Amino acid sequence: MSKKIKDMLIEYKKILKDNNFDTYYLDVEVLLMAVTNFNKTQLYLNSDYVLKEEEIKKFENFFNRRLKNEPIAYIIGKCEFMGMDFLLNNHTLIPRPDTEILVEKTIEIIKEYKFKTVLDIGTGSGAIAISLANYCNINIDALDVNDKALDMAKKNAKLNNVKNINFIQSNIFENVTNKYDIIVSNPPYIKTEIIKTLETNVKDYEPMLALDGGNSGLIFYEKITNNAFKYLNKNGYLLFEIGHDQAEEVKQIMEINNFCNITVLKDLSGLDRVVFGKIN
Repeated sequence: MSKKIKDMLIEYKKILKDNNFDTYYLDVEVLLMAVTNFNKTQLYLNSDYVLKEEEIKKFENFFNRRLKNEPIAYIIGKCEFMGMDFLLNNHTLIPRPDTEILVEKTIEIIKEYKFKTVLDIGTGSGAIAISLANYCNINIDALDVNDKALDMAKKNAKLNNVKNINFIQSNIFENVTNKYDIIVSNPPYIKTEIIKTLETNVKDYEPMLALDGGNSGLIFYEKITNNAFKYLNKNGYLLFEIGHDQAEEVKQIMEINNFCNITVLKDLSGLDRVVFGKIN
């Protein structure tokens, strides 16, 4: 049975809407763009385009996965972050717009102090490290304990033509020997007991290694901050993304470890999202 783009837009948007998907409109557009290779403008300019049989099959497979709450980014295998495309799989956390606040602040500090060396802990898809390397003239070591995540990060560096990153498989500082002007991290920060209460699209699809911050949600902030002084140059900076209710606790961890000028930044929703400070 032949189907035109305009008919599929109507039919499948209604199905998602009836199943209480808030993003029903965008979801169907994105999935159709993925199977036709049209951009959004082309999609509507070609609304009478009749999809080929293999395109319909691919779309229906994608659509059924979406009905099960699988995130769009995993279905199409990519997402946009800091104006660049990033490939994804289920070993990598989906980069969020909130993380751009962490990246933008890091870029600001790099440029203000003319810093040259950065360590990204828990790089995942490589979104933070690749963005920094793309927008700044620096050298970056990017770590992850998961070799499959590192493979994806390397592909993303190649995709975005970024070469000044050294990818290292390491459990935090385990295989680190250098010192840096900046350490940046978006570590796992969700309390173990909270994970089972998360929305299906997160707890059933995103990698547990990238979510579970231990019983307190703070285990990685403590491990990184307790040892950061060994790996930071004089007047170096440590920057974290945090959960919305963790600012005071992470500040205390940093204060205990001799960081000063500790600052909290809010995200676009007005929630605490980034904590950073300078080593004394």
